[in-house]
Amino acid sequence: MKATQLLYNLGQSLWLDNITRDLLDSGTLKRYIDELSVTGLTSNPTIFNEAIKHSSGYRAAIREKIAEGKSGETLFFELALEDLTRAADLLRPIYNRTNGVDGWVSLEVSPLLAYDAVKTLAAAKDLYERAARPNLLIKIPGTAEALPAIEEAIFCGIPVNVTLLFSTDQYIAAAHAFVRGVDRRIQAGLNPNVGAVASIFVSRWDAAVSGKAPRHLHNKLGIAIAQRTYREFRSLLSSPRWHRIYNAGAYPQRLLWASTGTKDPTASEVLYVKALAAPFTVNTMPERTLKALANQKELGSILAAEGGNCEEVLSEFAEAGIDLNLIAAQLQDEGAKSFLKSWHELMSALASQTAVLQKAAG
Repeated sequence: MKATQLLYNLGQSLWLDNITRDLLDSGTLKRYIDELSVTGLTSNPTIFNEAIKHSSGYRAAIREKIAEGKSGETLFFELALEDLTRAADLLRPIYNRTNGVDGWVSLEVSPLLAYDAVKTLAAAKDLYERAARPNLLIKIPGTAEALPAIEEAIFCGIPVNVTLLFSTDQYIAAAHAFVRGVDRRIQAGLNPNVGAVASIFVSRWDAAVSGKAPRHLHNKLGIAIAQRTYREFRSLLSSPRWHRIYNAGAYPQRLLWASTGTKDPTASEVLYVKALAAPFTVNTMPERTLKALANQKELGSILAAEGGNCEEVLSEFAEAGIDLNLIAAQLQDEGAKSFLKSWHELMSALASQTAVLQKAAG
């Protein structure tokens, strides 16, 4: 049995961290769903930037939309929604079968809005309404400035994938924003069940401290941060406040492991996947990692609910002069800037294609 199936049988959802029109048109995404236990997918500005720049599958659609007078952000989001609604429809049977626990796709609001809660909420409402699919999560960054938008989106009944979370503290802040939104729905007499996940980025921690810590700690920081966060996730799930909202009909906000592709070429491609095998969580992985996992026949141990030896490992990093709070803030800021860079590149690529097509047309 493939390790992808073993992981799914364990109770962890496998989501693909990619979306392209070629994946849809070729039937590859459907094959991943049918054969590799994929039950959802995520997207971000970098993924769409690469997809649109390097695929000919968008040219006809771009030409058509340009002829309709569309450009820039408007053009992009129409392309993205076309891809993601198709993917959502492929995954809809899983969403229905699991009563909305699984079968999700994710679309991110413009990274230009990462520090503007009001505009983020407006964009989230607009995208969710235009998609008209119940299994679409709107990705909102977990920056301090965007936390009010997360709470408001949940209160408005918009499913949310909180992205760009790096530390346990950042995760807890996002989790409390989710609960506040659900609490308000309960008080307003609304259905409290709104889909949500919180995405912890893992491998970027190890890239950030590469060469700065003792050799025996190589590639251990991301996993230790994830272990600590998982412990807090389990603690929140069992808290009286969360039990109360579950009793009112809400589903929990699941923890999602993001950035689980290995960046160190000397490490196993499935290093983070195997280390973070845990029930009632999600692992979103790039295609290369998914395929590498499918070639495995075993998983190893399950992630310990109490966090394993994470505190000992994190103490060693602190003793080595690694300021975890500082790095967490830097990683979140760098992550937002990275998505912003991809966004500008994407807008530039679309503008170039628009100019070429307009010139050719006339």
